[in-house]
Amino acid sequence: MNANGLQSYESFTVPIIHHRKKTNGTMKLRRLRPSVGAEVIKSGADSYRTGTVTPSKNVYRDNFFDRLAINHLSQCIQAASGLRNKTRGYDGLVEAATAVSRNFDSAQQQKIVFQALQNAIPGPILLLVKKAEGEEKREKNVVHIKKCRFLEESNCVGMCTNLCKIPSQTFIMNSLGMPVNMVPNFDDMSCEMIFGEHPPSQSEDPALNYPCYKSCDLSQKKHHKKCI
Repeated sequence: MNANGLQSYESFTVPIIHHRKKTNGTMKLRRLRPSVGAEVIKSGADSYRTGTVTPSKNVYRDNFFDRLAINHLSQCIQAASGLRNKTRGYDGLVEAATAVSRNFDSAQQQKIVFQALQNAIPGPILLLVKKAEGEEKREKNVVHIKKCRFLEESNCVGMCTNLCKIPSQTFIMNSLGMPVNMVPNFDDMSCEMIFGEHPPSQSEDPALNYPCYKSCDLSQKKHHKKCI
């Protein structure tokens, strides 16, 4: 339990969702039980500090549906970018994302992922979700991800912001009419997704001014600390 009253969870695919509800003028959090996804086995001890990271990766055992969704998203990113690879599973997804980050500028990266998300999720499903969401009173929901798998595997701040945070915020807002603020913590690789809260402008978002990890391959090749 952290200072904000949010309970953490170990997995990228199995977050804990907290429901913030006003009662007599006060805000309360209600824990919602998530569905179970990939099994996670912790490996080693985590050790982070600003600008650097000591590698310590979790081991993920993706089930059939996890692999199906991961491969589908990977293929959509490859189709949107025109850059193909033959790697399957999460490694293939990260490889596709890395190719985008190395061949396009930040604005193009965000557009490619936005297009991939549009192609990955069928329109009728989005309409059903949007209709169901509109029939209920909007309240803030917070998803806390204790350790983001994508950030862990990519080990790159720029890939997190350009290939996940910004396009996901835009996609959810445009597709569902629901604002969401994704707040990554680059010191411990956790992330909070605050549904119902508008993200700050890109010029004021602290996530876009954070130096990348010293071990990031992309920042080393560009010879500076920022790879955004």
